[in-house]
Amino acid sequence: MALLVVSPLTAQQDEEADGEALFEVYCASCHRGKVSVRAPSTDALAEFSPEAIVLALTNGPMRLEGSRIGGSERRAIAEYLTGQNFGGRVDGVETGWCEAPSPFENPSTTPSWTTWGARSGNTRFQPEGEAGLTAQEVPRLTLQWALAFPDATHSWAQPTVAGGRVFVGSHNGTVYSLDADTGCVHWTFVAAGGVRTAIVIGLGPGGSGYAAYFGDSNSTTYAVDPETGRELWRQTLDDHPLARVTGTPALHDGRLFVPLSSYEEVGTASPGYGCCTFRGSVSALDTETGEVLWKTYTAPEPRRRGVSTEGVPLWGPSGVGIWTSPTVDPKRGVVYASTGNAYSAPAGAMSNAVIAFDMESGAVRWVNQVTPNDVYIGGCRAGTENPNCPEELGPDYDFGNAPILTTRPDGKEVIVIGQKSGIGYAMDPDDDGRTLWQYRAGRGGALGGLEYGSAVDARNAYFPVSDIGQRDAGGLHAVDLITGERVWYAPPAPLLCDEPRGCDAAQAAAVSVMPGVVFSGSNDGGFRAYSTADGSIIWQYDTNRNFETVNGIPARGASILGPGPAIAGGMVFVNSGYGSHGGRAGNVLLAFGLR
Repeated sequence: MALLVVSPLTAQQDEEADGEALFEVYCASCHRGKVSVRAPSTDALAEFSPEAIVLALTNGPMRLEGSRIGGSERRAIAEYLTGQNFGGRVDGVETGWCEAPSPFENPSTTPSWTTWGARSGNTRFQPEGEAGLTAQEVPRLTLQWALAFPDATHSWAQPTVAGGRVFVGSHNGTVYSLDADTGCVHWTFVAAGGVRTAIVIGLGPGGSGYAAYFGDSNSTTYAVDPETGRELWRQTLDDHPLARVTGTPALHDGRLFVPLSSYEEVGTASPGYGCCTFRGSVSALDTETGEVLWKTYTAPEPRRRGVSTEGVPLWGPSGVGIWTSPTVDPKRGVVYASTGNAYSAPAGAMSNAVIAFDMESGAVRWVNQVTPNDVYIGGCRAGTENPNCPEELGPDYDFGNAPILTTRPDGKEVIVIGQKSGIGYAMDPDDDGRTLWQYRAGRGGALGGLEYGSAVDARNAYFPVSDIGQRDAGGLHAVDLITGERVWYAPPAPLLCDEPRGCDAAQAAAVSVMPGVVFSGSNDGGFRAYSTADGSIIWQYDTNRNFETVNGIPARGASILGPGPAIAGGMVFVNSGYGSHGGRAGNVLLAFGLR
């Protein structure tokens, strides 16, 4: 008989979720009131299936509202409205529990990938000893196991490897601790919102043990015991209703540096919404207690700037969220973060920039803004009458890449980063971030350019091109770290999908590199390994299929569009499926190895 090791919080949240009470708090003002004639009545909603309600709350018209609550709460609302029960657990683990508990091994002595970029510099490079693979062995990789995410249209959180386990968050807020070899489940934990960040493994409270740190779409950060899933602490970082943590926190010397972004950029599509009041930030948390030691905003406090044609107050400046992981530089005593566009004018000096924050105080040391005056919100196409739209719509050139701190072959340290403009940059950390070179890899645009993550090895930077929906989407560039000149270019591979929407060669997902190999997922569902010598494809796997899973629920692969692969201990772990932003829905974590 399998041993079910379940965190107390998982069981507690399932028992306490009250669908009627949650509906009154989050939904009744529209669906039972007079706020919107477009909102279906409760009688109309009762005709839906509970699965359809959850889909609307995760990837449909109510995804903003649904992002503020966890998976068990979404299910409770759906069951209340429809009068039908889901059946099954919110974490989707009816089967597949590990038959016997095994200890969480010391991550410092076992192969690991414990942060967004494998190490504090966010290089996304894994040395051969930690990878447990050679370039010659990569063509022999085969699928070892798969895990399905329930109530999910996105597989949007990068897996983490540590202590013989894989840790991964999910669209419905469940965090899983899995056996790296077999995929069996050690424990689950249900957060208050969807978990898009990677799980950071490092020293925990007291400095004698370890903790797993992550954030959710409810702007809350957590620390849990990596062996049992027991919650150690949680800290909510902002009271803005649309704030969220999407970037993986960075850990160093008893401090957790947490970035903050927001759904407000798309929430402004309603003319009745008063744009805009969110502002991005980085917070330093004490890993002992979760206490906020400092918080530095990337935009000034918004002030009232007028009234819209709908009679709603308008606010600004705003925006400048930080979507991706900060990068720690202990040598200079700073934390680097890259920012997004402004939501309302004026844009300010910190939008679309790389910023160095003092590690101790949070003071801004320097800013390199590469695209000024970028004020952008969703839904502002030509002819749009939404009063929230700016007079001049910016190009939406966020930094979706994390800054990479690396050392060139000549010994000089540089920051390498890709931008949605389609340009990759090298910056000088010793000269206030001065740009050393720039390289155009893609056309750029709202879903274009360099999206979720570039990588470096000892000689080159690797820039995957998104350009979703554009002609000639995709492609991978290798660029010399010293000169910024092209070393090679791998054109888009032939498509593995044939669907009318969300099927193109865009390589928006973060890439990962090991000696001799760059791993890159594509919007067409292909997961490929490229030779670092010349860009040739040495291995390919088509994820556009149904999978048999360790937890026994249906899983489907599709677009690989956000997080990148984790390489450790002779295995490669990657998610497939992303049901928005030009991608196709899926819900699976895949584990590849040599057995």
